Amino acid sequence: MPKYRQPGYQDAERPAKKEKKRPPPSGPRPDHLGPRTPRMVGSVQRARCSNCGNVLQQGFDVNSQCPRCQSELHCCKQCRHFDSGARFECTQPIPEPIPKKNARNSCTFFAFRVTIEKDTAPVSAPSQPAAASAPAARPNAARKAFDDLFKK
Repeated sequence: MPKYRQPGYQDAERPAKKEKKRPPPSGPRPDHLGPRTPRMVGSVQRARCSNCGNVLQQGFDVNSQCPRCQSELHCCKQCRHFDSGARFECTQPIPEPIPKKNARNSCTFFAFRVTIEKDTAPVSAPSQPAAASAPAARPNAARKAFDDLFKK
């Protein structure tokens, strides 16, 4: 009987519910069902500048500046431990606060923030040789085909 359920006059009319216990599935659990469709969006790890949002290229120098806005990359705002709600705005046990969060510093806990984002880059279609491709259709060809479809 459930925790707060009291027996009453309608209990005799209601059929008792029986819970069926399913046996656990045997064998390894598949990671996904079926092949991945081409429309599914993948994910990619990206490093971005916290000041301008510029995507930094793979293998960038952490001790340099952003190529777009020239802000320092080795600063608190670029660190993965930066949290504006934490003590001294850092999740690590730093002994004293760092006054300028966007200025260069020499923090020993520094680790550059890398985010996992959806890969929204356009997927290019496989290119065909120029000889195999059909000649470009005129702009009115689609309209003519549509009109021809509904002619009587």
